[in-house]
Amino acid sequence: MSAAEIPNDPNWPRATSLLKSAKSELALIGVPASATALSHTSAHLTPAAIREALAKYSTFAGSSDIELSSAGITDLGDILSPDHADGEARVAAAVVGLLDTHKILLAIGGDNSITYSVVAGLFPDLSKIGLITFDAHHDLRDGISNGSPVWRLIEAGLPGKNIVQIGLSDFANSGPYAKRAKEAGITTIHRAELRERKMSEVVAQALEIAGANGREIYVDIDVDVCDRSVAPACPASVPGGLSADELRQAANLVARDSRVRAIDITEIDAASDAPDGRTVRLAAL
Repeated sequence: MSAAEIPNDPNWPRATSLLKSAKSELALIGVPASATALSHTSAHLTPAAIREALAKYSTFAGSSDIELSSAGITDLGDILSPDHADGEARVAAAVVGLLDTHKILLAIGGDNSITYSVVAGLFPDLSKIGLITFDAHHDLRDGISNGSPVWRLIEAGLPGKNIVQIGLSDFANSGPYAKRAKEAGITTIHRAELRERKMSEVVAQALEIAGANGREIYVDIDVDVCDRSVAPACPASVPGGLSADELRQAANLVARDSRVRAIDITEIDAASDAPDGRTVRLAAL
């Protein structure tokens, strides 16, 4: 059933009603980048798909008795042609100053290359921020791709000691990049460790490290951190990753911290999702 076919019930407002042009604390911007991805992807289709998927959800969270209908999200639309060097410059320019008028920014990719350009545009001095990634991969490659944003940020001035990487998968990385992470001073928390620790404990540790001394924090949620069965639309997701509930818990925990000023959601190829749209629907939720 498409969004247009869902019966309208005034007592069941859809989450799409949260998307507004009026100013609110939360701003959303689409960054449909895909050209530099290491795997073939149609991730440029994903921002629109996630917006549409919001129609399948209400605005009420029963577990916490929170009604969001009066909150709203300022939808800033999508950045046109965000790929390659000129596109990255457009992305950076589009987000400059947004944290002066909004409490938090949500950037929807697109592939993981957007993390570099969004961070660079939001924060002029990278030495004063922290970064938390939920990702199966280190993203410490050389060059410009969806496998290099963390390394590019380090080269641009982000100290490795300010970075925490959560959910790294076995056989999804290599020895040289694990060594690069260690030498840079990055805190790494592998998927195997998450089976032994509570997510709340892990996120608290990450926030303490990335946000030390009151630093503002950027959070990169690469959905390929999830198990392949949960995120089939992520080209690089592997068996054994996070469950949908674990990712939702982690996202909720970081979003509650006032030091977190921006979050991105990346690496979903909406065109290759399961017939039930489970990956896109997870991102929307």
